Amino acid sequence: MTKWLIGLDIDGTLVHDDGYLSDRVVEQVQRVRSLGHEVFVATGRAAANAFPVIKDLGISQGHAVCSNGAVTIELGEFDKGYRMHHVETFEPAEVLTELIEKLPNAHFAVEDVDGSYRFHRPFPTYALGDQNYETPLEELLHHPVSRVVVLSPEHDVDEFISIMSKIGLQSVSYAIGYTAWLDIAPKGIDKGHGLDRLRRQYGFSDHRVLVMGDGRNDIDMFRWAKSVGGYAFAMGQAPDEVKMAATAVTAAVNEDGVAQVLASLEGLEYLQ
Repeated sequence: MTKWLIGLDIDGTLVHDDGYLSDRVVEQVQRVRSLGHEVFVATGRAAANAFPVIKDLGISQGHAVCSNGAVTIELGEFDKGYRMHHVETFEPAEVLTELIEKLPNAHFAVEDVDGSYRFHRPFPTYALGDQNYETPLEELLHHPVSRVVVLSPEHDVDEFISIMSKIGLQSVSYAIGYTAWLDIAPKGIDKGHGLDRLRRQYGFSDHRVLVMGDGRNDIDMFRWAKSVGGYAFAMGQAPDEVKMAATAVTAAVNEDGVAQVLASLEGLEYLQ
């Protein structure tokens, strides 16, 4: 049997908006893993916020892609249950200076190499992991970081996308969530980049790749999966632009779309 690399987004894919993870999804994740396939979580969440879901899936060994590809963690018998495996960084001063000028009322945070966050205005509870520290805005600018996070409560998504397109942000990669939330990563870094590192590390065949997601930050992951001959499934509730980037669309998260795809994994063998 040739193993599959399966990359799964968390929010809106594995778990509902309220954080609920269905037993059916857990059962299917465990089923495909018992057959020898590798399941990697690939999420925009920081490692500290991703790990509880990984644990609930019953995954205690292996790796996971966090922070939209900027951070890869290794799972195992470590103090936290994981440790940093690979971290991509960039200098945030240029992009932050431009964003601060264009969005003076926004909330800004940076993710440091150790997975902790510094922020200058409050974020929603638990949004920034379990280690986060309020600090003056100036102090966010001058150390290498793996991510910049921007929250702009006064804008809706369409307004925010319009502002970002005018700014350009050519020096970094970025992804916009459902709300006016912007994740900025080192240039060329996304979930697909992180999964491709694991594909090579684990020795997967190119075409034995299957990914699932629901957000704009999953589009590059979809493109990567398709570029190596794999499959990309968008969740049923995903925005149209996300569905357009996918190979196929499965059911919505509240209908256990992930479980439906994994239950049919053997059927994909005949399409290879």
